[in-house]
Amino acid sequence: MPSMNDLVRQHTDLSDTDLEWLHLLISEWQLLSDLSFADLVLWVPTRDGTRYVSVAQMRPNTGPTSHQDDMVGHLVPRGRRPLLDAAHDEGRIVREGDPEWREEVPVRVESIPVRREGRVLGVIARNTNLLTVRTPSRLELTYLQSASDLAQMIAAGSFPFYGQQLDIDHIPRVGDGLIRLDADGVVQYASPNALSAYHRLGLATEIVGLHLGQVTAELAPSRAPVDEALVKLASGWAPRGAEVEANDCVVQLRAIPLKPKGTRIGSLILLRDITELRRRERELMTKDATIREIHHRVKNNLQTVAALLRLQARRMDSDRGREALNEAVRRVGSIAIVHETLSQTLDESVEFDEIADRVLAMVAEISPGRVNGHRTGHFGVLEAEVATPLSMVLTEVLQNALEHGFGPGEQGTIEVGAVRSGGTGKEPGRLLVTVQDDGCGLPEGFEAKQAGNLGLQIVRTLVEGELGGEFDMVPAPGGRGTRVVFDLPVAAEKRDKR
Repeated sequence: MPSMNDLVRQHTDLSDTDLEWLHLLISEWQLLSDLSFADLVLWVPTRDGTRYVSVAQMRPNTGPTSHQDDMVGHLVPRGRRPLLDAAHDEGRIVREGDPEWREEVPVRVESIPVRREGRVLGVIARNTNLLTVRTPSRLELTYLQSASDLAQMIAAGSFPFYGQQLDIDHIPRVGDGLIRLDADGVVQYASPNALSAYHRLGLATEIVGLHLGQVTAELAPSRAPVDEALVKLASGWAPRGAEVEANDCVVQLRAIPLKPKGTRIGSLILLRDITELRRRERELMTKDATIREIHHRVKNNLQTVAALLRLQARRMDSDRGREALNEAVRRVGSIAIVHETLSQTLDESVEFDEIADRVLAMVAEISPGRVNGHRTGHFGVLEAEVATPLSMVLTEVLQNALEHGFGPGEQGTIEVGAVRSGGTGKEPGRLLVTVQDDGCGLPEGFEAKQAGNLGLQIVRTLVEGELGGEFDMVPAPGGRGTRVVFDLPVAAEKRDKR
């Protein structure tokens, strides 16, 4: 199914600002659909003015649909639907005409012009399934009156509210709770869900007839005499949102001023009890803080172990024993770097480029000023279970290059390269890591798969066993130096959505 952007650009001459207004309308019109108990279809005239194209559709959560099929992308010629023509040409809401019959279901059709800065951009067809029509309750009458007011605001170009940022997934819906206020902020009607939410906040009486702003400010604990901003919001003076917390309950409010003829006649307050949602968020925050604290303590413990090993190495008389302890210090230090990074993040993944640079700097301390190390390419974000063994592998390979690739006093360069490729959604990608030096190279007959020193045994075990990758060690291109390559499967890198 084509998107609204595609349909508008393919069939119409609407500008980008017009399209932005339509998107803002679409983000809000679930409210109109639910209040109307009706389907909404947005029709926009085509570039040549001979047809209309449907660019968006919404079904109600409060009643049966009148459109079983998707309408988006349909084209109808002018004259086929006279109500669309009348609403577009005359710029008024059109309700005339008998109900249409669709698959033995009577449907009342109305047309609402969509206006922006004096121009009619399109028409909303409001289609109500009349099969279940009965004598309306007080709630339904309030819904329908509020829908009528919003429709007039759309026709006048005063709704939606330009510049208001909405999180569509988290704003209160009509069914969550609705309060209708008069122009003074006094409650005219409150749905059962809305009344229950205020009772949970601590209200012990009926809410109809009370000034909602004052009641809300009295229920919400505050050191100030009265929270003026909260009073105004709960009185419906401006399109705003807020959360009210009292009596171990959290209620989200959203105010929608009603100005069907340009003058404020009242407002709608949508509200939702989000106590459980906030409780879970706090639990997650506590859990995240605990995990970060654990990583921090593990890092501290590893640094303590490294310090003890370093102290023990200084007391060793054997050069081989001292060097073995220093190697252990670097191995422990590489793990500590990962835990330090994890202690500063909100999830169990790390930006490995920083870790690689720190491992390079740590290993280079073995030969200060003699061998320069640098990184090229991008490791990206890696999960902790990959980052920890990979940091140890990198430490071992760099340490091996420094110790065996360069003689005493000899200068040189080590380059760490990383290439991240593939991986979309659930499909794993690959990470190709190379460590290349310009040292003396490999001895004749050397076979990486058979080498028996501890460092290479650790590398093989981690790369092939724990990381599920491939490892090789070959002469560097050009005939001088050594090139170490390991190819690893990694999860698809998460993209920044901001």
